[in-house]
Amino acid sequence: MKKKTYTFPMLALAATLVFTAIGYLQQTAPVHAHPVSPTSVSATSSDDADITAAEQCTALKNVDFSGTQDAPTQITAARLIETKGDPVYCQVLGYVSPQVNFELRLPVNNWNRKFMETGCAGACGTVLIDWLCPSLLRKGYACITSDMGHGGKFHNGLWAYNNLQAEIDWGYRATHVTALAGKAITERFYKRAPERSYFMGCSTGGRQGMVEAQRFPWDFDGIIAGAPSSDQSGAIMVRLWAALAMRAIDGASILSKEDLQLVHDAVVAGCDMNDGVKDGLIGDPRTCSFDPEELICKGDSNTRCLSRQQANAMKRTYGGPMTSKGEKIFADGALMPGAELAFSDYYRPGHFSSFDVDFLRYMAFSPDPGPNWQPSDLNFDHDYKRFGMMESLYAANNPDLRAFKAKGGKLILYHGWADAGAGGIPPLMTIDYYETAEKTMGGPAATRDFFRLFMIPGYGHCGGGEGANRIDFVSYLENWVEKGQAPDVMVGEHIDTDGSVKFTRPIYPYPIQAKYKGMGDPNRAESFEPVHP
Repeated sequence: MKKKTYTFPMLALAATLVFTAIGYLQQTAPVHAHPVSPTSVSATSSDDADITAAEQCTALKNVDFSGTQDAPTQITAARLIETKGDPVYCQVLGYVSPQVNFELRLPVNNWNRKFMETGCAGACGTVLIDWLCPSLLRKGYACITSDMGHGGKFHNGLWAYNNLQAEIDWGYRATHVTALAGKAITERFYKRAPERSYFMGCSTGGRQGMVEAQRFPWDFDGIIAGAPSSDQSGAIMVRLWAALAMRAIDGASILSKEDLQLVHDAVVAGCDMNDGVKDGLIGDPRTCSFDPEELICKGDSNTRCLSRQQANAMKRTYGGPMTSKGEKIFADGALMPGAELAFSDYYRPGHFSSFDVDFLRYMAFSPDPGPNWQPSDLNFDHDYKRFGMMESLYAANNPDLRAFKAKGGKLILYHGWADAGAGGIPPLMTIDYYETAEKTMGGPAATRDFFRLFMIPGYGHCGGGEGANRIDFVSYLENWVEKGQAPDVMVGEHIDTDGSVKFTRPIYPYPIQAKYKGMGDPNRAESFEPVHP
């Protein structure tokens, strides 16, 4: 199989969220919005036959939503928008007091009577509605996105410095009040409430979805949560541990991109067959017993190899954070074999993730250490014990989902085995949460009837990677909620750089894995079958 290099900077992460989550091939062009003639679109309700859609849209500016319970809302702008090749929609801008800004798009002629809220990434800070909502608008959804309660860049955390209200909003409140405001405005515009309400997001957006299921289980009928940063502080400590492990005393990177490619090739060569076929993908990295010391240079060999320092750096990265006594801090806090190609940009020489550094400066502790804090100040013996106060705002790891199940909610949780790099979340954290939820909810059967986890081989952080990187999660969730068709298997596609489908793979609910039958085209999903580990 042709080898490729994948990197995961934060901007690339943002771009992948749209297309891998929904499953569209073509990228959505940037929106160049302009008003259309107020007489060119018919009214949205037979009760307002003499009122154009443009008038009905702009009239929302005069509606008082300040009495929306728990979400006092102010609309600041509303206008009809036409984008080339896309449905006409009513664009509504506003905020929930005191500072949760949002944008809501209401399709004029093709509303499917459903409502969707989408999540953000990193620290949020911008209403990035063009990540997911354009594709959802084409499906007929009323779609809303917020800035999570503050302004700024999504890799920056200065907004949180001594700002408890903003931290509460980012932690849990903004997602909830945005749903309340969005539904109220949607009902006013269409003269009827949405029949179904959904949420989808990945990374921070995945955490938003899990917070909703755990704390506000009545907001949504179905939730798609990808690679959730359910233990935000712990995930960042894992990433900084890896970054420090790959950093020499002088600040240079111990491993180059070529070194990481060498390690990746060796991992795949040794562990590729655990899904029954040599396809460049590792089915379950937990079964991979690769040791970086196997690549240490021997004698005067001219072949590519690692120094002992480089091999030790990789071992530390795989091992996860430890105290000075060698005690593991997180039992599930390791980056997995097979994710090496995602490291190269994130851990480039002299570089630490600005979001990770700012999180520890301004968001992780109480009181905040402030702008003078440096990654070298992180104390792996003690600091993880101090995360509890602020994680009480951010954490999304409560396994008690009884209320969400009782109201009929459905939850699809997914995570890539090759998740690493910028914003990466250790996959084992998600597995640990799911297994804990199974025990809490009464066992596998009682859990799978409303909540399923999908672990995706070769899938990076919210997209990309060497595995199936395009999956239509929305359709699988709709079929589960609306038709009672539980996702016993999802079929994902690997989209190559030229836009073609290189192969398809079945993805089964955890812990079931896909294994090659031993016959048939290994590039086709039907050549694989489910097996229990």
